[in-house]
Amino acid sequence: MAKRLLILGGTAEARKLAGLVVDSFAGEVEAVTSLVERLEPMPEFPGRVRTGGLKDIQALVDYLRQEAVDMVIDATHPFAEVISANAYAACLRAEVPRLMLIRPPWRLPPASRWVEVDDLTGAAEVLPRLSRRAFLTIGPEGIEAFSGVTGVWFLVRLFRQPFSPLPLANYTLVTGRPPLTLADESQLLTEHRIDTLVCRQSGGKATEAKIIAAGEEGVRIVLIQRPILEPGEIVETAEEALHWLRSKV
Repeated sequence: MAKRLLILGGTAEARKLAGLVVDSFAGEVEAVTSLVERLEPMPEFPGRVRTGGLKDIQALVDYLRQEAVDMVIDATHPFAEVISANAYAACLRAEVPRLMLIRPPWRLPPASRWVEVDDLTGAAEVLPRLSRRAFLTIGPEGIEAFSGVTGVWFLVRLFRQPFSPLPLANYTLVTGRPPLTLADESQLLTEHRIDTLVCRQSGGKATEAKIIAAGEEGVRIVLIQRPILEPGEIVETAEEALHWLRSKV
């Protein structure tokens, strides 16, 4: 009987891993990738995909038991704190082996100017002292933290148009999804006269162009550091995760 693998996904690494599992373990491992939501357009994931649900610990425990899941690989975004915390707790309860696949952070170019902060609140606190025209690339959930910032005009990039106005006094909204080119990112910084880029230390090639462009254009970076990881084994690439999986099959 084939082993059952649950991949907590939503990243390029998760998609690559699903493909490697399908190609390498045909008949041995049945992979299901769980996504919080499916954003369109989105490349097809190899193997089975489920969307929604599993948003709390008990829901994940129930799924692991009902579906007789043998292994879990958490390949979510480095800032998906709640999902990763739930996965840690649920796998302990259900006694299911768990691996974290977390891409390495960016290495900032030597010419870059940056300030590291612990969280969104810290970024909002330092921004008025550093910037007059800031580029926010932090996702829709984090924008509220900047609602009280005064004296700063914001360029905000989201994957899609929001359903309601953003809680910012002075801003322009653009939409775009990775991968984005270095030329496009440089043009955006220049066109909007950006002096500060605010972003999370997400890592990954798909969004690295904005970091490189900021360094080349002399734009300061306010870099939000990653949250503390849950305990557990960690790998940085889909290939390393595949090696771990072989040890469990």
